[in-house]
Amino acid sequence: MADYDFYYWPVPFRGQFIRAILAYGGKSWDEHDADEIAGLMSLEPANQPIAFMGPPVLIDAQSGLALSQMPSIAIYLGDSLGLIAHEPGQRAMTAKVANDANDVIDELTLDGGREMWTEAKWEEFIPRLKKWMAIWEATATRHRLKEDSGYLLGTAEAGVADIVTSTLWSTMADRFPPIRAMLDATAPRTAALTRRMQAIPSLTALQERSFEQYGRAYCGGEIEKSLRRVLDGKG
Repeated sequence: MADYDFYYWPVPFRGQFIRAILAYGGKSWDEHDADEIAGLMSLEPANQPIAFMGPPVLIDAQSGLALSQMPSIAIYLGDSLGLIAHEPGQRAMTAKVANDANDVIDELTLDGGREMWTEAKWEEFIPRLKKWMAIWEATATRHRLKEDSGYLLGTAEAGVADIVTSTLWSTMADRFPPIRAMLDATAPRTAALTRRMQAIPSLTALQERSFEQYGRAYCGGEIEKSLRRVLDGKG
């Protein structure tokens, strides 16, 4: 039996953060398909394993604990898998990084596709995306992360903040080369951390498996099509 049951759509996007933490932690999980997710979503909140609006949802097979919301799941896994340092402030900073990552992907998809990207909207968004990158770079610099070694929050070993960071930027950059070029130019320490983390065998294997399963898909739907219209061919 797998260690966890995981409910997320068959694309990377928000679910990839949780997959990456599980993979790094050496844990197994069963992925449930879109029909099963839709079945859970259709239930009354009182009848759901955890009251939620949309995935990801993670259920711990041993304890039965169910959680939704990417940052909440990330912090739970960090605590239970020993991937958050015990120093004062580390848990709060890890939560901050996970919530920032959630905000970035919300902005990149215009709040889940409420609108579609156009060339003009993308050009207007570029300074804001660069500011997000600069926020990561400031965090890295403040904690003395070097380009060739170290971790985002100055810890001795990699933790959830590093996994979330590398998953955010690698998943995006691998599918949209212009974003990779922007990250390299704007946030070199963050880019270097991302590459080093993704070279870890468990994360490399996850990345390869994701391309096998999902192809170049990122978030899916019409919003991804509009992203590709403004970004493909520019890198």
